[in-house]
Amino acid sequence: MKKLLLTALLLLTACHPPEKVAFTNTDISGAPYANSFSLPDSTGKVRQLSDFKGKVVVMFFGYTQCPDVCPTTMAELETVMQKLGAASDQVQVIFVSLDPERDTPALLGQYVPSFDKRFLGLVGDLTQTAQIAKDFKIFYEKVPGKTPQSYSLDHSAGSYVFDKLGHVRLFVRFNQGPDPIVHDLQLLLKE
Repeated sequence: MKKLLLTALLLLTACHPPEKVAFTNTDISGAPYANSFSLPDSTGKVRQLSDFKGKVVVMFFGYTQCPDVCPTTMAELETVMQKLGAASDQVQVIFVSLDPERDTPALLGQYVPSFDKRFLGLVGDLTQTAQIAKDFKIFYEKVPGKTPQSYSLDHSAGSYVFDKLGHVRLFVRFNQGPDPIVHDLQLLLKE
């Protein structure tokens, strides 16, 4: 009788699988990339994804002299944090520089927290930058300017979101406004 009851319960469970979370952004749960990082922050302390266990992490790649995409994204993430209210303390936004030649730790230490004092900037050397870009499938390329130091960077414009256990879950598209991001972060914060 117990076997029959157990079999019936298993069949009922199979007929009604758990509801999949309805994210607004692209669900990349289980992706074989974007799994970890190890880069220094603006104080020189090496940071890893595991440092932020228990928080939802939003990671954006850019550079401080970016004229449009980067400040727009950072301002959008600032608004996301405001809309999350007290729950924003469970979210860590990380800005990873793609321009280690100009983005000094001191510059990142001023630029990134100017959007929100809790935001964290990371910058490695050229080799570390190339490696993390490869690991996260981030495109970036120098575009020459009028002088050798006035170049710009073409780069991927989305963000990655990790759940509280440090698993990559979402790819957030550029310039969609804060509300879809708030929606998805609230879902992840409830997990």
